[in-house]
Amino acid sequence: MSHDRVTVSLDTDARAALEDLTSRTGVGQSEMVRRALTFYAANFQAATTETSVNLQDYHKMLSGGEHALFDIDFLHCFLDYVEGENGEPDPEFLADADKVSDYHAHEYKGQFDNLGEMLEWLSLCGFLTVRRSEENTYHVVYPSEQLRWFMTRFIQRSSVHLPFTIEIEEGLTKVLMTEVPE
Repeated sequence: MSHDRVTVSLDTDARAALEDLTSRTGVGQSEMVRRALTFYAANFQAATTETSVNLQDYHKMLSGGEHALFDIDFLHCFLDYVEGENGEPDPEFLADADKVSDYHAHEYKGQFDNLGEMLEWLSLCGFLTVRRSEENTYHVVYPSEQLRWFMTRFIQRSSVHLPFTIEIEEGLTKVLMTEVPE
Protein backbone atom coordinates (compact mmCIF):
# COMPACT_ATOMS: atom_id res chain seq x y z
CA MET A 1 0.00 0.00 0.00
CA SER A 2 1.35 3.39 -1.00
CA HIS A 3 1.07 6.40 1.31
CA ASP A 4 1.40 10.07 0.42
CA ARG A 5 3.00 12.27 3.03
CA VAL A 6 1.18 15.40 4.22
CA THR A 7 2.40 17.91 6.75
CA VAL A 8 -0.23 19.65 8.85
CA SER A 9 -0.16 22.30 11.55
CA LEU A 10 -2.32 21.53 14.58
CA ASP A 11 -3.76 24.13 16.90
CA THR A 12 -4.05 23.38 20.63
CA ASP A 13 -7.51 21.81 20.39
CA ALA A 14 -6.59 19.59 17.44
CA ARG A 15 -3.35 18.51 19.14
CA ALA A 16 -5.25 17.59 22.33
CA ALA A 17 -7.88 15.69 20.33
CA LEU A 18 -5.22 13.73 18.44
CA GLU A 19 -3.34 12.88 21.63
CA ASP A 20 -6.57 11.81 23.35
CA LEU A 21 -7.65 9.58 20.46
CA THR A 22 -4.26 7.94 20.01
CA SER A 23 -3.97 7.22 23.74
CA ARG A 24 -7.51 5.80 23.95
CA THR A 25 -7.21 3.65 20.83
CA GLY A 26 -3.54 2.71 20.83
CA VAL A 27 -3.42 3.68 17.15
CA GLY A 28 -0.55 5.79 15.84
CA GLN A 29 -0.98 9.41 14.81
CA SER A 30 -0.77 8.77 11.07
CA GLU A 31 -3.37 6.00 11.19
CA MET A 32 -5.65 8.15 13.39
CA VAL A 33 -5.44 11.08 10.94
CA ARG A 34 -6.19 8.71 8.02
CA ARG A 35 -9.24 7.34 9.87
CA ALA A 36 -10.44 10.83 10.78
CA LEU A 37 -10.20 12.01 7.17
CA THR A 38 -12.01 8.93 5.91
CA PHE A 39 -14.74 9.34 8.54
CA TYR A 40 -15.14 13.04 7.76
CA ALA A 41 -15.40 12.35 4.02
CA ALA A 42 -18.04 9.67 4.62
CA ASN A 43 -20.03 12.01 6.88
CA PHE A 44 -19.32 15.28 5.10
CA GLN A 45 -22.95 16.24 4.49
CA ALA A 46 -23.98 15.66 8.12
CA ALA A 47 -20.90 17.50 9.39
CA THR A 48 -21.31 20.56 7.18
CA THR A 49 -25.06 21.23 7.13
CA GLU A 50 -27.38 22.78 9.65
CA THR A 51 -28.52 19.24 10.39
CA SER A 52 -25.23 18.67 12.20
CA VAL A 53 -26.28 21.26 14.79
CA ASN A 54 -29.51 19.33 15.35
CA LEU A 55 -27.54 16.10 15.67
CA GLN A 56 -25.27 17.72 18.27
CA ASP A 57 -28.28 18.95 20.25
CA TYR A 58 -29.92 15.54 19.95
CA HIS A 59 -26.73 13.87 21.18
CA LYS A 60 -26.62 16.25 24.17
CA MET A 61 -30.21 15.40 25.03
CA LEU A 62 -29.61 11.65 24.90
CA SER A 63 -26.21 11.60 26.59
CA GLY A 64 -27.45 13.75 29.50
CA GLY A 65 -29.60 10.90 30.77
CA GLU A 66 -32.82 12.94 30.89
CA HIS A 67 -34.09 11.75 27.51
CA ALA A 68 -34.29 8.36 25.84
CA LEU A 69 -34.97 6.96 22.41
CA PHE A 70 -38.56 5.86 22.49
CA ASP A 71 -40.62 4.14 19.82
CA ILE A 72 -43.62 6.34 19.01
CA ASP A 73 -45.91 3.29 19.14
CA PHE A 74 -44.96 2.77 22.80
CA LEU A 75 -45.91 6.36 23.52
CA HIS A 76 -49.29 5.83 21.86
CA CYS A 77 -49.78 2.71 24.02
CA PHE A 78 -49.04 4.70 27.16
CA LEU A 79 -51.36 7.49 26.15
CA ASP A 80 -54.10 4.93 25.39
CA TYR A 81 -53.53 3.35 28.79
CA VAL A 82 -53.90 6.58 30.75
CA GLU A 83 -57.24 7.36 29.17
CA GLY A 84 -59.99 7.12 31.76
CA GLU A 85 -63.42 5.57 31.41
CA ASN A 86 -64.98 8.79 30.10
CA GLY A 87 -62.37 9.12 27.34
CA GLU A 88 -60.49 11.82 29.22
CA PRO A 89 -56.94 11.35 30.54
CA ASP A 90 -56.66 9.95 34.04
CA PRO A 91 -56.45 12.88 36.53
CA GLU A 92 -53.42 11.34 38.30
CA PHE A 93 -51.60 11.08 34.98
CA LEU A 94 -52.43 14.71 34.16
CA ALA A 95 -51.20 15.84 37.57
CA ASP A 96 -47.88 14.05 37.08
CA ALA A 97 -47.53 15.25 33.47
CA ASP A 98 -48.25 18.80 34.62
CA LYS A 99 -45.48 18.50 37.23
CA VAL A 100 -43.07 17.62 34.43
CA SER A 101 -44.35 20.55 32.35
CA ASP A 102 -44.03 22.94 35.28
CA TYR A 103 -40.45 21.78 35.90
CA HIS A 104 -39.64 22.42 32.24
CA ALA A 105 -41.19 25.89 32.53
CA HIS A 106 -38.46 26.78 35.03
CA GLU A 107 -35.82 25.02 32.96
CA TYR A 108 -36.86 26.85 29.76
CA LYS A 109 -36.80 30.29 31.42
CA GLY A 110 -34.07 32.20 29.64
CA GLN A 111 -33.41 29.33 27.22
CA PHE A 112 -35.78 30.40 24.43
CA ASP A 113 -36.25 33.93 23.12
CA ASN A 114 -39.07 33.06 20.75
CA LEU A 115 -41.61 30.38 19.92
CA GLY A 116 -39.66 29.19 16.90
CA GLU A 117 -36.64 28.27 19.05
CA MET A 118 -38.82 26.38 21.49
CA LEU A 119 -40.67 24.44 18.78
CA GLU A 120 -37.43 23.60 16.98
CA TRP A 121 -36.02 22.20 20.24
CA LEU A 122 -39.15 20.12 20.86
CA SER A 123 -39.13 18.83 17.28
CA LEU A 124 -35.81 17.11 18.09
CA CYS A 125 -37.77 14.82 20.41
CA GLY A 126 -39.86 13.60 17.49
CA PHE A 127 -43.21 14.53 19.05
CA LEU A 128 -43.96 17.17 16.45
CA THR A 129 -42.97 18.70 13.15
CA VAL A 130 -42.96 22.45 12.79
CA ARG A 131 -43.21 24.72 9.76
CA ARG A 132 -43.10 28.50 9.95
CA SER A 133 -45.92 30.05 7.94
CA GLU A 134 -45.62 33.73 8.85
CA GLU A 135 -43.26 35.82 10.93
CA ASN A 136 -44.58 34.64 14.31
CA THR A 137 -46.94 31.84 13.26
CA TYR A 138 -46.12 28.15 13.06
CA HIS A 139 -47.97 25.09 11.80
CA VAL A 140 -47.27 22.31 14.27
CA VAL A 141 -48.09 18.81 13.07
CA TYR A 142 -48.34 15.84 15.41
CA PRO A 143 -48.32 12.15 14.46
CA SER A 144 -51.68 11.63 16.17
CA GLU A 145 -54.55 13.34 17.97
CA GLN A 146 -53.26 11.89 21.26
CA LEU A 147 -49.88 13.53 20.85
CA ARG A 148 -51.58 16.76 19.82
CA TRP A 149 -53.45 17.16 23.13
CA PHE A 150 -50.52 15.86 25.19
CA MET A 151 -47.82 18.07 23.63
CA THR A 152 -50.04 21.14 23.21
CA ARG A 153 -50.78 20.98 26.93
CA PHE A 154 -47.04 20.58 27.61
CA ILE A 155 -46.16 23.57 25.41
CA GLN A 156 -48.78 25.77 27.06
CA ARG A 157 -47.59 24.94 30.59
CA SER A 158 -43.85 24.89 29.90
CA SER A 159 -43.82 28.29 28.18
CA VAL A 160 -45.32 30.36 31.02
CA HIS A 161 -41.99 31.99 31.99
CA LEU A 162 -40.92 32.84 28.44
CA PRO A 163 -41.02 36.42 27.09
CA PHE A 164 -44.09 35.74 24.92
CA THR A 165 -47.50 34.12 25.04
CA ILE A 166 -48.86 31.62 22.58
CA GLU A 167 -52.20 31.81 20.80
CA ILE A 168 -53.35 28.34 19.75
CA GLU A 169 -55.86 27.19 17.15
CA GLU A 170 -56.29 23.42 17.33
CA GLY A 171 -57.16 21.00 14.56
CA LEU A 172 -57.29 17.21 14.68
CA THR A 173 -53.55 16.54 14.40
CA LYS A 174 -52.35 20.06 13.47
CA VAL A 175 -52.13 23.17 15.61
CA LEU A 176 -51.53 26.73 14.52
CA MET A 177 -49.38 28.52 17.11
CA THR A 178 -48.77 32.26 17.04
CA GLU A 179 -46.23 34.04 19.22
CA VAL A 180 -47.58 37.16 20.86
CA PRO A 181 -44.93 39.38 22.54
CA GLU A 182 -45.69 40.34 26.13
